[in-house]
Amino acid sequence: MLLSLFFVLVGIALLYGGGELLIENSIRLAKGFGVSSLVIGLTVVAFATSAPELATTLTAALQGSPDIAIGNVLGSNVANLGLILGVSALIFPLAATPRFIRREVAFMVFVTILVYPLMATSLLIERLEGLLLVVMLGIFLATQMREQRSEEEEPEKEGVPKRPRWLAVLGIAAGVVLLVGGAQALVAGASDIARSLGVSDRVIGLTLVALGTSLPELAAAVVAARRRLADLVLGNVIGSNIFNLLCILGITSMVHPISVAPQALRLDFWVTLGISVLALVALATRRRLERAEGAVLLAIYLGYMIFLFRA
Repeated sequence: MLLSLFFVLVGIALLYGGGELLIENSIRLAKGFGVSSLVIGLTVVAFATSAPELATTLTAALQGSPDIAIGNVLGSNVANLGLILGVSALIFPLAATPRFIRREVAFMVFVTILVYPLMATSLLIERLEGLLLVVMLGIFLATQMREQRSEEEEPEKEGVPKRPRWLAVLGIAAGVVLLVGGAQALVAGASDIARSLGVSDRVIGLTLVALGTSLPELAAAVVAARRRLADLVLGNVIGSNIFNLLCILGITSMVHPISVAPQALRLDFWVTLGISVLALVALATRRRLERAEGAVLLAIYLGYMIFLFRA
């Protein structure tokens, strides 16, 4: 038990350091390429912070633990919107452009809806269906890079030393390594503690594993929110949810078809869809996520976690 607690504490420390490295170097990379922070958040940061979900879900599917695989993806999306977006909004209200709400946030909701028939048809996500998801991801990324290149990005501030782009890429890679290592340490420690208390694999996947693999997003989002970088926060969260559904479910099911537990369709999917729609409505109402709305998202997430552990 003490060793597991040690892993949890080490994981938290690594996550904090990795978040600082990732955000700082993502900003430098965006400015170096003349790309907006929003696009970097939707692509580079979202993909980097989703790496733990991909590794965990793929491993779980290959090892015959589909409940953890599906639970990780759905639970991570709930954590991204409830915990990460909620906490970030409490730190600093998050403003969004109408275009972002209309395109990226709405696309996230659309993809969430699309996944339901793929899971419900035969309680199995087949390889061909996984390929469809990956193709959709490719179209999404191509659209981002083609249509959202920024011409209004502010130049490097005076007094901030310019560094080669490869150093920014190296810094991002180092940040990701720390984030992944921290997430794995925390998940290992927390999962051991949970199993010793008799918690099921499905609940562990939806809660501890999903939370652990979402911690890179949380660490990056908290750092960005403290710096009042709303574009990076929103891009990271929404982009990560899109990656989770298209990239992680897609690649994993292409490698090994994923079976779906009926309980995931009866409860977990609808919680994921519900909080996704709620986030869309909250952002569309005033084109920003206020602290009160962030508190509601966080309360929903905490309530869901309490329900899962008591069920």
